[in-house]
Amino acid sequence: MLELSLSWLGLGPVAASPWLLLLLVAASWILARVLAWIYAFYDNCCRLRCFPQPPKRSWFWGHLGLAKWQRLALEGSTRLDMFEHFSLMTLDSLQKCVFSFDSDCQEKPSEYIAAILELSALVTKRIEQIFLHADFLYYLTPDGQRFYRACRLVHDFTDAVIQKRRHTLISQGSQEFLKTKTKAKTLDFIDVLLLAKDEDGKGLSDEDIRAEADTFMFEGHDTTASGLSWIMYNLAKHPEYQERCRQEVQKLLRNREPKEIEWDDLAQLPFLTMCIKESLRLHPPVAVISRRCTQDVVLPDGRVIPKGNICVISIFGIHHNPSVWPDPEVFNPFRFDPEASQKRSPLAFIPFSAGPRNCIGQTFAMNEMKVALALTLLRFRVLLDEEEPRRKPELILRAEGGLWLRVEPLNTGQ
Repeated sequence: MLELSLSWLGLGPVAASPWLLLLLVAASWILARVLAWIYAFYDNCCRLRCFPQPPKRSWFWGHLGLAKWQRLALEGSTRLDMFEHFSLMTLDSLQKCVFSFDSDCQEKPSEYIAAILELSALVTKRIEQIFLHADFLYYLTPDGQRFYRACRLVHDFTDAVIQKRRHTLISQGSQEFLKTKTKAKTLDFIDVLLLAKDEDGKGLSDEDIRAEADTFMFEGHDTTASGLSWIMYNLAKHPEYQERCRQEVQKLLRNREPKEIEWDDLAQLPFLTMCIKESLRLHPPVAVISRRCTQDVVLPDGRVIPKGNICVISIFGIHHNPSVWPDPEVFNPFRFDPEASQKRSPLAFIPFSAGPRNCIGQTFAMNEMKVALALTLLRFRVLLDEEEPRRKPELILRAEGGLWLRVEPLNTGQ
């Protein structure tokens, strides 16, 4: 099994399978559960949904890149690479959610965003070069030096935010800090990490917080961008489903002016949710994960996987297993009708992994995809490009040469 260093997260020389970069290691898993308790305690679960209050149209109009799409369409550029645009959108959104920072990276260059994108590209490239998996060799190469500089930039940005917030927390006290943040509706991921304490009242170190924030940024943008890109492709390929999703959103928002989505609305989009899930089945953003066996596992045929072995699990293979999913290559959202879903094993659909170490960002990601898809379909029709995309599995599932689609503005008058 390939091994890469997680030192860029501030974890020192800890090594892990590259696939484990997409899941939280043990310390982060424990921290994630602490965070869940903290959020329940302060009754601030809505903060994990990315925004403290239902996002206003002006905010999302910019952060989803819809204004940019509108401008490009008016200029005649209707053919867009979904991966490029959604990657910037998810990074833009995450910086707002994690740091309360408006990067506006979709309209102007950002050193921090450029560093995150460079790290993603360098990690993918390094995986393919087995002789460079050792840190001491990698950091002697030009790519290794670029990787180091990008890590330093990302760490410096996060450290500056953490130190500034911690200073404010110390000067105000935790109760006043929380009260002020809650009243201003600006409590973010960094704030919650700073407020988190274990059973003994011990808080997290700056290094712990930095590792969590960097993980959230690094793993949270590409996966969601991949999911959104393939969803758009599947809806472009099946215009009847796209139109039904659009009508569902229009019906939900028909008596509102302006057209803004409230958090409670996210549970009122059943068909759109079914389409998202079916796309995640066909095109799971993470195609493969790995697990270390904590005990001997006896297979149905009597063979045994010994304790301590690392097993590679193909999410893509599970999602395309014809014995579980009839006609697995067919896009059929009705597979996720509530009645049909109850008849399947819960492990038949695992785009966010499963078990106690599943992806803690799955609710965040699903909400982000629902909002992005709903507001996009409200304003644009998405059409297929001339060239059929080909799947390209890397750390996440991409398309060779990008996933190009055409967008057509709708005359909504909004």
